[in-house]
Amino acid sequence: MGLMLPPGGRISGARLARLLGSWRRGGARQGSADLAAALKLLVADGRLPVGTRLPSERELTDALPVSRTTITSALDQLRTEGVVESRRGAGSWINGPVGAGGGITGGDDTLIDLSRAAPPALPSVRLAMDVALGQMPEHLASHGYDERGLLVLRQRIADRYAARGLPTSADQIVVTSGAQHAWALVLRLFVGPGDRVLVEQPSYPNALEAVRASFGIPVPVPMLSDGWDVDGFEAALRQAGPRLAYLIPDFQNPTGLRMSSESREALAAVLRKARTPLVVDETLVELALDGAEAPLPMAAFGEDSVVTLGSASKSHWGGLRIGWIRASADIVHRLLSTRAAIDLGTPVFEQLVLAALLENPEPVLRQRRAEALEQRDVAVAALREHCPQWSFIVPAGGLGVWCTLDGPVSTRIAVVAQNHGLRLVPGPRFAVHGGCEQMLRVPYTQSSEVLREAIARLGVVAATVAGTGFPADADLAVPVA
Repeated sequence: MGLMLPPGGRISGARLARLLGSWRRGGARQGSADLAAALKLLVADGRLPVGTRLPSERELTDALPVSRTTITSALDQLRTEGVVESRRGAGSWINGPVGAGGGITGGDDTLIDLSRAAPPALPSVRLAMDVALGQMPEHLASHGYDERGLLVLRQRIADRYAARGLPTSADQIVVTSGAQHAWALVLRLFVGPGDRVLVEQPSYPNALEAVRASFGIPVPVPMLSDGWDVDGFEAALRQAGPRLAYLIPDFQNPTGLRMSSESREALAAVLRKARTPLVVDETLVELALDGAEAPLPMAAFGEDSVVTLGSASKSHWGGLRIGWIRASADIVHRLLSTRAAIDLGTPVFEQLVLAALLENPEPVLRQRRAEALEQRDVAVAALREHCPQWSFIVPAGGLGVWCTLDGPVSTRIAVVAQNHGLRLVPGPRFAVHGGCEQMLRVPYTQSSEVLREAIARLGVVAATVAGTGFPADADLAVPVA
């Protein structure tokens, strides 16, 4: 018996065709498996939410350069997998997330997920949980709400900034439920409908989506191959008049680049002159892998006009869902006055866990960096072996390699990769208005064994897309540890 039709918006055939992008492998063969894989990728990325009503097969035939038979076969496959549901007279709609009914993530132990640049927890997190559990009784007698965050955690976060050369008090810190939550709070404070927000191109996809969700308009400034284009930012500030700027100066996601002290000083001066507040995302700042001396935090160059976002998700574990904001006392006061409309504070237990981890942070961070360094080197060696036609700069930190492909085939690679047990995020997801079709991020957050297997599969996918004779349905279902 079919499920009840859920509420949801309808997507037109023309818009769906734009979202699909260059999904075909090329050549004469344009099969239904390609189309089904491309649609599943849109569902997995959240660009086709559950409940979205799909165009009719006739409308899709007009919008896509394929036959109606191909479209019918693709939808039949998605119905079998539980991704799409249909009913006579009501049409078809997205029934559930990919994997919920046997899609690309459900129950398949051969799938390797390279869509998230996020490592698993270190053993120290489990030990910190034991410490936090012992501290919980003293907090249970209180109401448990604290819009600023626990003082002990705010002080240890402030101490970490001081250790990096940026004197900070606990009163300048607001604890949040992750850096994405912190970014949403800042956007709520600074950005109104139609306001422009200056961003790097490429940039972190979820940060761009948060700008759009706040009804702001992201304005991209292209990155240079070796860093930030200060002149380009200055021109964009004059032309666009943005309300806010958002940058990732430390191991930028996805490029892995780190801004030099000279560029920080120059860019901060440009933003001060334009009176544009700057939001700096330091989610990856603790993951320096090359041993080079770190520049001062961006806030050291921008004074009170810089708001800094931090997170424990990459350095410790994403499951903690703890982030923070560092800002001037005035901005902190304004943030707190608006926070109650969104939430009433961050969970106490998770704050105590991170406070325990930050009591003596360096041993834990050294272990995380050593693990990331080993995995980066494995990924780099595997890419050079299996994808020698691609180029990249070996990142000095962060959690991913930003590869330049041998053609504008990123979306096609992400689509075909699903047939080989790989989940990837195509390059255009990191761009504001599309583009980056010649780029692909390869995270190195899996174990060394899994990374070698994943990139070996990726090499087969690249050859498949290039049309060198590898069948897209090749049997690569090798169990992965």
